[in-house]
Amino acid sequence: MDAEHEFEELYLAGGCLWGVQAFIATLTGVTFTEAGRANGANGASGDIDSGYDGYAECVRTRFDPMIVSVEQLMAYLFEIIDPYSVNHQGPDTGLKYRTGVYSTTPAHLDEARAFIAARDDADRIAVEVLPLATYVRSAEEHQDRLARFPADSCHLPDSLLTKYQG
Repeated sequence: MDAEHEFEELYLAGGCLWGVQAFIATLTGVTFTEAGRANGANGASGDIDSGYDGYAECVRTRFDPMIVSVEQLMAYLFEIIDPYSVNHQGPDTGLKYRTGVYSTTPAHLDEARAFIAARDDADRIAVEVLPLATYVRSAEEHQDRLARFPADSCHLPDSLLTKYQG
């Protein structure tokens, strides 16, 4: 690729999206994040008032594949989640707090599945790896929430939220 190469997108679900977005935004090679919801049962793309019917809280992650790979993004995600937990991360419980990796690019899903398959604990991993069927941007109050309100609660420790900051 030349200097005009394209950025790519992956949707990462790791429990409450406030902390996930705060963490992902610090990673080298990530050029944009947006709080949202993936793969739910209702609402059209972009409808922020459609509720959480089946959606997973996620972070739309735009990245430069020449700097950070899907495999590296998976490794980062696994730093901040309990990959064995079903519908539960930190103090948050429910379907919307499930873990997952979603994309419209089949190669991304193949790379995510390969990352999981290569782990010794692959048979215990509860992280969904699915095509992105629907995406809804979260309301403005949820965008970059911890950057604007650092005292808000989050299931991630502060040490992780600042681990990769320059």
